[in-house]
Amino acid sequence: MIHGSCCCEAIKFTLSAKPKFLGICHCSRCRKLGTSEFFMVEKSSLEWVSGKERVMEYVPEEPYKYKRCFCGKCGSSLGEILSKDDEFPIAANTLDSDPGIDVWFHEHVASKPSWQLTHEDVKLFEGDPHE
Repeated sequence: MIHGSCCCEAIKFTLSAKPKFLGICHCSRCRKLGTSEFFMVEKSSLEWVSGKERVMEYVPEEPYKYKRCFCGKCGSSLGEILSKDDEFPIAANTLDSDPGIDVWFHEHVASKPSWQLTHEDVKLFEGDPHE
């Protein structure tokens, strides 16, 4: 069982399965929203312990489509934890322990600032790997 929470611990959840992968996004939106490092999780593995009602959503204007979630009390980034999709990204900072998964890829490296580093021997995508 993997435990997750926000900084103030008003929001708590568990994952019954390890995340599918760990990715790092270098786009300006992910950097500003605090979700550059993310784990892809299966919705079926997520169980709410407490605080789901405290999750707030930021709904972006077009052309962006992904809502970003955060704790309404402390502001911790949560990724897309309220997504209706079968799998979705959650901010890596939400996990309370290390699930033992290495970085699989970096995306949007074309917009990476000089102060962000990349890992050796991982896939690098100039933009979105799904485009």
